[in-house]
Amino acid sequence: MPPFQKILVPVDGSSTSTKALDYALQLARDNHSQVRAMHAIDELGYLSGYEFSGELMATARKNASEVLQKAVLAAQAQGVALDTHLIDQPGQRLGQTVADEAANWGADLVVVGTHGRRGVGRVLLGSGAEQIVRMSPVAVLTVRGD
Repeated sequence: MPPFQKILVPVDGSSTSTKALDYALQLARDNHSQVRAMHAIDELGYLSGYEFSGELMATARKNASEVLQKAVLAAQAQGVALDTHLIDQPGQRLGQTVADEAANWGADLVVVGTHGRRGVGRVLLGSGAEQIVRMSPVAVLTVRGD
């Protein structure tokens, strides 16, 4: 039995998340594991002042679908089984969204890209990877970006 049978990878289209996806696909190929690429849309991130923009959300959903389709193509190129899940839950932190998805899907590993920011940069920009590490119910492998 492979050490990690179900690998969850949050993707956002950045080079860092693409690197994490590539690593997850390699692990899956070597261990005959399943991979799920997930993308979370947070509607609060698309509010303009107090006014909600439906057009911005439509664009966000379209971009998310494109990011997930690229993950599918990357997996097909490596001969790895991959499914996708688009999560649209307003107001939930990324770490909680990923933790919930890992638990609901039965993942036993989360692979996430990290920029490796420290100090003020991390405080000002936050760290999605750090949230995921703290909240995940399963092991988390962080992959440092370029």
